Amino acid sequence: MKNTRDKQEEWLKQSNYDIDTADIMYTSGRYFYAVFMCHLAIEKALKGLYYKELNEVPPKTHNLLYLLTKVGKKPDEGLEKFITKLNTASVATRYPDDLEKIQSAYTEKITKEMITKTKDVLKWVKTQF
Repeated sequence: MKNTRDKQEEWLKQSNYDIDTADIMYTSGRYFYAVFMCHLAIEKALKGLYYKELNEVPPKTHNLLYLLTKVGKKPDEGLEKFITKLNTASVATRYPDDLEKIQSAYTEKITKEMITKTKDVLKWVKTQF
């Protein structure tokens, strides 16, 4: 059975895998899927932090702001604004109503910026360990 430290590391390992997947989706032109993977990468990193801070299984939620509140950590204002934006994008990228509409919303430029900012958030989360 994995101990708490192992569980934290597993969440981080999966987070790293997901941000790598975001890069691959970006390279292949699957931009809104890249954004979806950005959300997933941060979600998993925060769940690892949840394990560290609360020593319990993270809740089955996709709400990044909820997870941040529960772990009691607050990034700088710029990162927090981005997390809020990505949190909102989660539903649209997870369950798009209109494929063409979602594809036009997440252009190459916007997606690249989101990946870059996601990597900034992941760096911040890792400093909390």
